[in-house]
Amino acid sequence: MYDNPVVPGFHPDPSVCRAGDDYYLVCSSFEYFPGVPIFHSRDLVHWRQIGNVLDRPAQLDLPPGATASGGIYAPTIRHHDGRFYVITTNVSGRGNFIVTAERPAGPWSDPVWIDLPGIDPDLTWDEDGNCWCVVSGNHVSRVDPDKGKVLEGPYPVWSGTGGKYPEAPHLYRVDGWWYLLMSEGGTERGHAVSIARSRSPRGPFDPGPVNPILTHRGTGRPIQSTGHADLVQAADGTWWMVLLATRPRGYTPEFQVLGRETCLTPVRWEDGWPVAGPVEERHPAPAAWHPLPGEPARDDFDAAALAPSWISPRDRPDGSWSLTERPGRLTLHATGPTLDRPSHTFIGRRQQHHDCRISTCLEPGNATAGLSLRMDEAHHYDLEVGDGHARVIARIGPLRQNVAEHRIPPGTVTLAIDIRTDRILPPSTAGPISGPISGPISEPAGVGARGPDTVAFSVNGTLLAELDGRYLSTEVATGFTGRVAGMYVTRGSASFDWFDYSA
Repeated sequence: MYDNPVVPGFHPDPSVCRAGDDYYLVCSSFEYFPGVPIFHSRDLVHWRQIGNVLDRPAQLDLPPGATASGGIYAPTIRHHDGRFYVITTNVSGRGNFIVTAERPAGPWSDPVWIDLPGIDPDLTWDEDGNCWCVVSGNHVSRVDPDKGKVLEGPYPVWSGTGGKYPEAPHLYRVDGWWYLLMSEGGTERGHAVSIARSRSPRGPFDPGPVNPILTHRGTGRPIQSTGHADLVQAADGTWWMVLLATRPRGYTPEFQVLGRETCLTPVRWEDGWPVAGPVEERHPAPAAWHPLPGEPARDDFDAAALAPSWISPRDRPDGSWSLTERPGRLTLHATGPTLDRPSHTFIGRRQQHHDCRISTCLEPGNATAGLSLRMDEAHHYDLEVGDGHARVIARIGPLRQNVAEHRIPPGTVTLAIDIRTDRILPPSTAGPISGPISGPISEPAGVGARGPDTVAFSVNGTLLAELDGRYLSTEVATGFTGRVAGMYVTRGSASFDWFDYSA
């Protein structure tokens, strides 16, 4: 059996390809650098991140003004004639482009820009070697992927079944038919996957007999928002679908905090059409079974380079961080005075589990630095150290408040954020907290728990505050990303001895 999601946390818009017995998967990265995480698997269930496709500024130009949930949208990965191709869109830059590599771990080429409007581009090849590209709205073109030239089209080939936002198109050639897989209904609870086919990539496309072929809308299933799918045929001939989904929690309308995640579901063919789903939390696994060693919980910053799972909003200037200044520590230098605006120094990783503990050992010196759990510049909780005090700061939309403060001795300090889905805090009418608290805030009369989780902050083992997790959710912050937890500095320079993520 395997558990969904197969790539948990903020890993949306998955695309997959097979090369021999190996599978490679990429996801959207939006405003984060490096961009487009790439994963390897031998069984479609166990995935290990082997790098990032866009790992240098020449490939990924995200200006300071790039909005949250801007940046890189919906990549597609394909393997053709011994080479790997990724096509994607920089909505904060020049639009659609292609990068290529001989090895999926990289290095990947500089972008080849292609003059096509739309997002969610896809690539495929016909039996004569012609390359076809389809973008959102289901417009198909014949292109030269090496030069970025549009050779023919674009042709509008299918408008879908009438749902909003016809997007995430993928073309496949199977048994003499061209199949067009797409999503519609929006990437929220109405998300769905539909299918059509034609004898030619130019169309016309006829819709399948039963559309959508996958949706969880209107159901009480714990996995929701299923869509933005990609198909792959396994080495044993079976077919599988990777797709994004969410796991909302809490009181109605429920809140999803991890972002859109990557799930896996089997596909069968009936009368020439693919049939998928529903997407279960547990499901019989593919025939191949290749478990991978788990990622270590602790990063001691002893390696020569940062692990590929570390990300930063928009960029990561060379002078803002170092692993060599103090060997065995990550040293951060402030590039901006606040996390409330872009151009600050932050290095973090995706929250991937509903219940987890995130901690770090900080040597603050004379700096202002700490540990933050963020959705964007307007929605984050910070555990900050500076001027001999530790404080918990809540930024929720236009409001920013110090909710707890505690004096600490000089020297190193251990900061921890504990996220739990039991003993959920209710909404509180309590005012600011002037010191550490010994337990959860009491429940106001007549008010029940509402949030998906509770976020607790402690310094050197002393609990400072507990906050409602719903304010760091997609339903409150809006956008396409999930929570990211990380280290930051907003004044001076500080070093972090280790970072630990335990679920």
